[in-house]
Amino acid sequence: MLKVGLVGFGFMGRMHFDNYVRLASEGESIELVAICDLKINELKHGKASGNMATEQEVYDLTPYRLYDDIAKMVEQEELDIIDITLPTPLHAELTCAMLEKGMHVLCEKPVARHSSDAWEMAHVAKQTGKTLMIGQCLRFWPAYEYLKSVVEEERYGAVKAGYFFRGSGLPQEWFLDGSKSGGCILDMHIHDTDIIHWLFGKPDQVSTIARNVIAGSGYDTVSTHYLYPDGKVLNAQADWTLEGDFGFSMTFRVNFEKGNLVFENGELKVNPNDAPGFVADLSPDSGYYQQIRYFIRSVAAGKPVTVCTPESAIGSLEIIEAEIRSADERGAFITIGEKAGSLTAEG
Repeated sequence: MLKVGLVGFGFMGRMHFDNYVRLASEGESIELVAICDLKINELKHGKASGNMATEQEVYDLTPYRLYDDIAKMVEQEELDIIDITLPTPLHAELTCAMLEKGMHVLCEKPVARHSSDAWEMAHVAKQTGKTLMIGQCLRFWPAYEYLKSVVEEERYGAVKAGYFFRGSGLPQEWFLDGSKSGGCILDMHIHDTDIIHWLFGKPDQVSTIARNVIAGSGYDTVSTHYLYPDGKVLNAQADWTLEGDFGFSMTFRVNFEKGNLVFENGELKVNPNDAPGFVADLSPDSGYYQQIRYFIRSVAAGKPVTVCTPESAIGSLEIIEAEIRSADERGAFITIGEKAGSLTAEG
């Protein structure tokens, strides 16, 4: 029985909590035994807002041991897994510390605030032999898994073009401090950058136009073009300033030589060029559920994770860092892997 300590009980912590409870009820060899948050006494009686609904508004945490100090939790509990759902700047140091204490770690995305810190996380994981996976959950989302299979199998030929989008209203609290969250471009837009990386590998170059709407929050609205040797036209956009009744949206449209896929409003429409279109039959399970199930099964079996390795998640962060440099230079084409001061501008 794998024993889990959940660190962080905001929106994402509760999303993970819901899925641990479900997985345990389904017979997975998992037990959530402890929850830690600096504000646990406040949060255990309150709500947490996010861009999706959690299973409950207020949670009954009486079956779990609660802590407001991570060191104390680790000292007093025998844990196999630490699940980290804390603000981004806290990921690297805590992940390394937990790996060095002999625990496997599932860490929320983005992997770290800076890729240099993320590479240290990957190094410590390799050095300790413990499993580290980053929660780039779209890799486990049914519609994106379907898209991945179509691309890999070349079911409708090669990809000619693609467009990816996600948007919402403004987040709360620490997210609007760009020095911590990295803004929309790092916290939200990285989902679609990661999918493009997962599907096609690293692009040769990126060109990004972005704006800072809320003072100090980083880039809030972003649009990036990704350049690949075969010339396919790829763009991803994100915007977390969509107020009013907008809610939350994640969509994509990918055009192949022999058809196209369109995902919107939770439905994936497949449109072959030479046959009637149809709605793909997808699992109703969320990416969070499938991600956590995959992680705990990998740990239980002693098998390395392959769907989202630390190195792959770091690669997505490096692309984002190139996008930020491009945005700083008003859309200059940046070659992936280049550092600030060695820009490649075209046009």
